[in-house]
Amino acid sequence: MGPELCRDKCCCFTGHRRISPQENEQLRGAVGETVLRLCEEGYDTFIAGGAIGFDTLVAQEVLKLRESHSRDIRLLLALPCLDQDRLWSDIQRRQYDEIRKRADIVVYTGKMYTKGCMLARDRYMVDNSSCCVCFLREPGPRSGTAYTVRYAESRRLRVINLAKGGQQTL
Repeated sequence: MGPELCRDKCCCFTGHRRISPQENEQLRGAVGETVLRLCEEGYDTFIAGGAIGFDTLVAQEVLKLRESHSRDIRLLLALPCLDQDRLWSDIQRRQYDEIRKRADIVVYTGKMYTKGCMLARDRYMVDNSSCCVCFLREPGPRSGTAYTVRYAESRRLRVINLAKGGQQTL
């Protein structure tokens, strides 16, 4: 379904779509610090889901670090379907297109939007990673972010929650 990846060197991200302006600035710094720390540990591929909010922020930060630190950092976009952006605003669509063009790898886990396409994308990200960095405020039962974190924990991934000050599990 995609390129051959070394799971031990891959980290996926999951987080909320709605981020306040205050959270946005704090998260940008935390994501940058976390990615650099993970690079020092040997990670080189960072997987984002391409959605609005945290996914967009992460992709932008990984691309910025790739350019500013001259590191061998790859951004893999794991996208749920070809028309994920069909209901987005023009600004959101332009950001998405720019990130897609600059990503090192783009993988579509499905062709069309279906009820389960987002979950399939989330499982792909976790199944190809050994670490999951999340922005999870509260683990609600209908939250896609909470689902992904629970799945990552069930697969024994190291989980770093930026909403909890970088608290880690496993």
